[in-house]
Parts: sequence; structure tokens; C-alpha cells
Amino acid sequence: MANGWSLLIGLLFILAFCAVSWFASPKGETQTVWRSTLILSAWSCYLMWAITFLAQWHPLISPQRGDLRPEYVHRD
Repeated sequence: MANGWSLLIGLLFILAFCAVSWFASPKGETQTVWRSTLILSAWSCYLMWAITFLAQWHPLISPQRGDLRPEYVHRD
């Protein structure tokens, strides 16, 4: 079931991944590029997932059926 804990668990997972990628990035002259790439891609994936999750969890527009006859459509 979808609940608020999903966002927190995902955030903790991303923070752990970023910490590991910070310390485990290969040493050398491209270390900064590796760190930036791993951390930015992890945050981008998390942000995209969180936006999609929240958009489905709390939709702004409720779905309406379009195949009903006008006299059976309940209008608010």
C-alpha cells in the first residue's frame, strides 16, 4: 500500500547511496566527475520517482467516465 513512509524510505536509500558513492568513487583526476555523476543521477531519479508517486497518490483532477449518457452523469 502507498503511504508516506515510501518517500522517507526512498530518501534514506538515496542518502545512503550518495554517501557510499562519495567515499567509493574511484581515485584519480576524474574523481570529482564520478562523484557528481553518481550523486546527481541518484537525486534526479529519486526526484522523478517522488513526483510521479505524489501525482498518483494525490491527483489534482479526479478521473471521470466519458461513456455515460448525459442523464446519468452526476455533476457537482
